[in-house]
Amino acid sequence: MRVLFGLILGCALTIGGAYLYDSHKALAVANGGTAQEQPLVNWPVVERKWNIFSSEARDQLQQMGERAREQWQKHAG
Repeated sequence: MRVLFGLILGCALTIGGAYLYDSHKALAVANGGTAQEQPLVNWPVVERKWNIFSSEARDQLQQMGERAREQWQKHAG
């Protein structure tokens, strides 16, 4: 359980750190500075892929729920 918690926490810290770093760079450019470094992450691409992933996961969960409901009705009724 500790390993799983450590993995989740490590991923969250890594993504959060990259987001904060990129946000700081974007804020510096917006305030008139010039960005000499590219952002670490292309956040619109991440958002698009996350939306695809979450919609597919939602569809799979709905299908699993429907199959479970059908099996339950077969055995219960």
